Order: sequence, then C-alpha cells, then structure tokens
Amino acid sequence: MSRIGKLPIAIPEKVKVNISGSNVTVTGPKGELKRTLHPDMAINLQENTITVARPTDSKDHRSLHGLTRTLLSNMVEGVSKGFEKGLEIVGVGYRAEKAGDKLVLRVGLSHLLEVTPPPGLSFVLDGTNRVKVVGANKEMVGEMAAKIRKMRPPDSYKGKGIRYIGEYVRLKPGKAGKVVGKK
Repeated sequence: MSRIGKLPIAIPEKVKVNISGSNVTVTGPKGELKRTLHPDMAINLQENTITVARPTDSKDHRSLHGLTRTLLSNMVEGVSKGFEKGLEIVGVGYRAEKAGDKLVLRVGLSHLLEVTPPPGLSFVLDGTNRVKVVGANKEMVGEMAAKIRKMRPPDSYKGKGIRYIGEYVRLKPGKAGKVVGKK
C-alpha cells in the first residue's frame, strides 16, 4: 500500500468538494479549482474526508495512487489557505514595483521587465527587493516564480539576480584564483 496514497484528506469547514466520475471540483474562500484525474483511481467522499483507492497493485496504479492523493490534497489546501513562493532580488539598483496588477522589474537591463499574472495569481511586494507569488493553484504559483527567476538568474560571480528566498548561491572565485601561480 502507498504510504501517501492511503492517508485520508480532511476537508475544512468552508471548502466544498464535488466529484463526478474522474472530474473533481474544489471550491473554497480562495477560489475554485477543477481537475480531471485518472479514471482508474477510486475517489470516495465521506462526510469531511476524501480517500483514494487503487484497483490493483500494478506498477502504474501504485504510482498513480500517491499522485492522485497529493493532487487532491493540494487542491483542498490551495482553496482554503493558498500557496505562496518568495523571490529575492539582489543587486545594486535592482528592484521591483507594482503597476496595477503587473510586476515591473528593474534588474540591470536596458529595459524594464513587465510580468502580467495569469488569472488566479497575484504579486505581493515586501519592500523593493522581495516579491511573493500568491495563488490557490500550487503548480501555477511555482511555475510563475520559476519564470520570474529565469528572467535574471543569480550570477555565479557576484550573486546578483533573482533567487528564491533561502536559496544558496555558491560564488566562484573569479580571476584572482588564476593569478596566484604567476611571477
């Protein structure tokens, strides 16, 4: 039995779950998420819990069991609490601003970078050098944070660029390391 797949998912008070075949709709205070899951997985809704069962012990069904349970759990958590991913902008003159819903980045390029959030996501600024991507869908939050980081990834010599909060960037020594052996 899958250790993750057999765990029940508790449904909070303000969250409503609708299951019709392999289509699942989860509605809560942070929004509504819809997903079509694999038809072989049996999704059972009993009072305030969701359980996932698999029909056989084949390799495909075992791998789908934990995945299905995790996707459902992320949907329930997303519409009740929401997800956020933090980014940090490091560099002299590097900063972020908001223009309406858009995020405007000044990251040492000759032009400004504008990022428009897709529906369901928003940006929250903490000062001028920290940005949080906030939304109900965990996949979309992570993907948007990765796209923003990709616009100016951290430099391996000075450390300038956009990085995740808590990310460690290992710096290279640069030219000074080569000069030592010459005379």
